[in-house]
Amino acid sequence: MAKDIYHEIVKTASIDPLSLAVGERNVYVDLGSEKLFAAEKDQRRIAVEVKSFIRASPVQDLQNALGQYVLYRGLLEESTDEFYRTLYLAIRNEIYWDFFPEKIAQIAIRKNQLKLLIFDAKRSEILQWIE
Repeated sequence: MAKDIYHEIVKTASIDPLSLAVGERNVYVDLGSEKLFAAEKDQRRIAVEVKSFIRASPVQDLQNALGQYVLYRGLLEESTDEFYRTLYLAIRNEIYWDFFPEKIAQIAIRKNQLKLLIFDAKRSEILQWIE
């Protein structure tokens, strides 16, 4: 399975691999981990799907990312894992500021309740978690 080009950056900044057994198939979400939310002093388990958004059309990238996100979120909700995982879509900060303010992206975020992880590819760090 080909990884998005920014997979390693987000992994370095945060977390470990995650696979889900679903019937006869295995599905691989890019990353899975626990994230400490210091404000609540509570550990929550998460899963992260990293998307590069490097096609000529960011709308096509959004369609692809949204399809995976909705599928994975449903599978996580049905998972027999003892811990529920909150799913995040990881995107570069440039994409977040250049494309995600557009109406089409805002509708996708709102209607599908996307949770975003914004990262800086150059500094290999996570900048923001958006619930």
